[in-house]
Amino acid sequence: MTKITITFPDGSKKEYEKGITALDIAKSISEGLAREVVAAKIDGEVKDAFLPIEKNAKLQLLKFQDPEGKEVFRHSSAHLLAQAVLRLWPKAKPTIGPVVEEGFYYDFDIDHNFTPEDLEKIETEMKKIVKENLEVKRHNPSKEELIEQFKHNEYKVEMINDLSGEEESGETSVYEQGEFKDLCRGPHVPRTGMIKAVKLTKIAGAYWRADSKNKQLQRVYGITFPDKKMLTEYLNRLEEAKKRDHRKIGQELKLFTFEEEGPGFPFWKEKGMRIYNKVISEVTKILKRENYEEIKTPIILHRSLWEKSGHWDHYKENMYFTKIDERDFAVKPMNCPGCVLVYKSEARSYRDLPLRMGEFGLVHRHEMAGVLHGLFRVRAFTQDDAHVFCTEDQLQDEIIALINFVYEVYNLFGFKDIAVELSTKPEKAMGSQEIWDKAEDALKKSLQSRKIDFKINEGDGAFYGPKIDFHIRDAIGRSWQCGTIQVDFSMPEKLDINYMGKDGTTNHRPIMLHRAILGSVERFIGIMVEHYAGKFPLWLSPNQVKILPIADRHLDYAKDVASKMKEKGLFVEIDERAESVNKKVRDAQLEQFNYILVVGDNEVKAKSVNVRTRDNKVHGEKKVDEFIKELLKEIEDKK
Repeated sequence: MTKITITFPDGSKKEYEKGITALDIAKSISEGLAREVVAAKIDGEVKDAFLPIEKNAKLQLLKFQDPEGKEVFRHSSAHLLAQAVLRLWPKAKPTIGPVVEEGFYYDFDIDHNFTPEDLEKIETEMKKIVKENLEVKRHNPSKEELIEQFKHNEYKVEMINDLSGEEESGETSVYEQGEFKDLCRGPHVPRTGMIKAVKLTKIAGAYWRADSKNKQLQRVYGITFPDKKMLTEYLNRLEEAKKRDHRKIGQELKLFTFEEEGPGFPFWKEKGMRIYNKVISEVTKILKRENYEEIKTPIILHRSLWEKSGHWDHYKENMYFTKIDERDFAVKPMNCPGCVLVYKSEARSYRDLPLRMGEFGLVHRHEMAGVLHGLFRVRAFTQDDAHVFCTEDQLQDEIIALINFVYEVYNLFGFKDIAVELSTKPEKAMGSQEIWDKAEDALKKSLQSRKIDFKINEGDGAFYGPKIDFHIRDAIGRSWQCGTIQVDFSMPEKLDINYMGKDGTTNHRPIMLHRAILGSVERFIGIMVEHYAGKFPLWLSPNQVKILPIADRHLDYAKDVASKMKEKGLFVEIDERAESVNKKVRDAQLEQFNYILVVGDNEVKAKSVNVRTRDNKVHGEKKVDEFIKELLKEIEDKK
């Protein structure tokens, strides 16, 4: 038999017979490993673990814990859902079933209107199919065979015709499990029995291909895991997430609102602006310390700039447009091209580099109405963009400085658990191999110098350069991708930026680094609202102190105390309502005031306040001046 060499992620190599599957390789290592393998990454491409390997290859066995493994698992779950629906409603027409951030969905053309009770029936049927442990198979029929096979489903026929020509390359395939067959590129798990925990979460309407001119379909969402304990943990986290929903808390604390007159555009209220301004001011302090030039670029810029940057050709559907003096302009969807114009506004020399520019720039992107979600998905948001222009020799030092910046900001706002990914050169890329190698090496060495553990995503970099992505974990264990450091060889070329080198010529191109930490101020605040469940630390809180006079005769004293505190920059309110003290205390706690101060005859006489917290911890009587000093110290220490 012909032998092939398999190279594993740790660099070790082993010979196997040609035609062996990744699943068989896993079994040769251990049966336990084989039970966990959902797919395989072969020479950087995710494939079915049950397909034969015909040549020497690099192999990574993928489990559910791997992002690519999770995607395969969840897409296989969508097939499981479609099979269950067809068993219960044989005349249903499945359309598409992709993976989404929280699980998967499948759209159906069906006369029956799904109900919550139906979800339970479908779940039960899905669990039966799991118990059947059906083997999953892949077939590659011709286009004619495909059309014949799916002739009763016009949606699948339309997709087959769209894919015309791809069948020759083996891209158009059918996956089979038991009696169920579906048009799909895959890959999929080897057996249905791997999907041990199933939960269908909701029903929604959806138009075929997101076009309201087409027929409305019924969309069923679900989530799956390889064991029931993981599902239980997920459902518990979901319940906790509902309590922490930033849209609900944002309304309760009067931070922001969304109105029909501006769908997808947040309206910030005074208390929300307290947080918004604090976030920006804290990041700005670090910008100034790190010698950034703070800039501001226009929201609307001429078409020619967006043509040069590539947005006009490749991002037009997400942009807003206008005409000024009969010329075409666009509202900026990102800040980078404007920053480049600031760079080009002056002659630059090697002596000016590295040049660091920071901008809190308002951008607008047209998002579909169906995906808008509080502060997490909006149509207008402020990016904390920074761009660093440097030479190859300066690249690593600048990356290290950016990494330090990222960690300082996340730690400041209470995020200590940070996962890091480094994405390398994709197949289609701009720039020489030499500069890619240098950039990737600089990113790796920068992370290693900080002793930061990181995962490498081979081939997942942008076409214009490699990047580092930062994922923060919140109080209930959810991961949020916010920060990024990207090396860009493309924009300096496209927008023709240069500097004068030591040789006196101006044909030198700087390397451009893109950096965002918050991602967007709006989304970051939404994450913080849910992370803290509205209970912000004092230094960040929009509701710091509430004073409760026991009777009307104590109101003047309450106002004097409030005035003293406001002079020191504290956010203070007085509850002047004719309610009981207990009622006022309870309401102040629900409004998440850090400190609640009761004042009556004793406090007026002693020039003191009676202190308690939103968690009902009673600190007792404190002198006003001393208590103000304690508050200012707590704010200064950013506890």
